[in-house]
Amino acid sequence: MARSILITGCSSGIGYDAAHELARRGWRVFATCRKPTDCDRLGAEGLESFPLDYEDETSIATAVEDVLTRTGGTLDALFNNGAYAIPAPLEDVSRDAMRTIFEANLIGWHDLTNRVIPAMRAQGGGRIVNCSSVLGLVGMKWRGAYVATKFALEGMTDVLRMEMAGTGIKVCLLDPGPIDTDFRKNAIRQFEKWVDWERSARADEYRASLLDKLYKGSSKGPQWPASAVTKTLIAALDSPDPKPRYHITTPTRVMGIARRVLPSRALQWVLARG
Repeated sequence: MARSILITGCSSGIGYDAAHELARRGWRVFATCRKPTDCDRLGAEGLESFPLDYEDETSIATAVEDVLTRTGGTLDALFNNGAYAIPAPLEDVSRDAMRTIFEANLIGWHDLTNRVIPAMRAQGGGRIVNCSSVLGLVGMKWRGAYVATKFALEGMTDVLRMEMAGTGIKVCLLDPGPIDTDFRKNAIRQFEKWVDWERSARADEYRASLLDKLYKGSSKGPQWPASAVTKTLIAALDSPDPKPRYHITTPTRVMGIARRVLPSRALQWVLARG
């Protein structure tokens, strides 16, 4: 029988690439998206697709029930992937905005994971892969809300890995760096929804640089294709003993080393310069 995997955030980018590549390799892929229209598009491309929105508990429950009904109660792997940023100084991120991003980037992941663990326990094993970020290793200005969710995800995944020892369920993290996706476009939507920058004490900074960085792009180096993450995901799924963490792209590997060897003030100085 084909191995089965549930992937979130498949409308574009990392999830989209992973879903198609794993399907080509013979996996039975359940490719989920927040919007039904995106699911329809993926269905037309030959994938099994249905809605799953991390911010909607009912959506998560329905998606898991659908998967287990289709497979007869089994699931070999879960790839938690969909996430977004609210790009702004932390003082401009409201309580409601922070609550919402944690629902989308952490609490929904926890809920979904807990709903598939019983099936994996019953079958004697499984694989849970969480997609974090270089910003789960180090923090950078204007990205505080996203950084907070990814730091929390790193810790949550480490604990889950220890707790699943002996169950046959392997848990690991992917830490990508700059990947060519629609991440910035999605961040713009969240920025416009949540951030009243014109009333901010930093309005002059927004006008001088922050808006240009957001709307025109601020990358100072190369971006890697989503396939770089898919390649590492496949390694994590196929390995009998996956690594706790996979650092993907040169910037992530460099930051991983820097975090270990540099004093806090020196690391902060490096990060403050972008």
